[in-house]
Amino acid sequence: MLSPQQLLSRLAELGIAHRTVEHPPVFTVEEAKALRGNLPGHHIKNLFLRNKKEEMWLIVALEDRAIDLKRLGERLGAGKFSFGSPDRLRRHLGVEPGSVTPLAAINDADHKVRVVLDRALAEGGPINAHPLVNTMTTAISPADLLRFFAATGHTPEWLDFPD
Repeated sequence: MLSPQQLLSRLAELGIAHRTVEHPPVFTVEEAKALRGNLPGHHIKNLFLRNKKEEMWLIVALEDRAIDLKRLGERLGAGKFSFGSPDRLRRHLGVEPGSVTPLAAINDADHKVRVVLDRALAEGGPINAHPLVNTMTTAISPADLLRFFAATGHTPEWLDFPD
């Protein structure tokens, strides 16, 4: 599993522009809002989910989206969703609870985690995500995030979330 510094180096190797700021640890959207200062762009929440078949998803949505797990599971053809355990999160994405991020796809070498992106993230400013730890936030453009996913071998699925 990569460290945040290795991840940032990999972004640089890929020619992906990014800006990272450090801050106190944040575990919830509310804490992030209070501590992040003036970071332009999209702020996200990330859900690491699994179903009864042991399949896994990483859901990346705008931070204020209300997400109905039952409806989401139906829309994705996954059945009933539950949250992945901390052990499963560490094993497959290499991050701790509170640090779930789309950038953790780099640690999913076996491609066992499906990535689902909120379609609203495609438009507008950068996407702000943790670089594998919740004490930093990295801003990356939507186009560069897609380049990052391509480099990791992940093809994200776009989903329209209800407002």
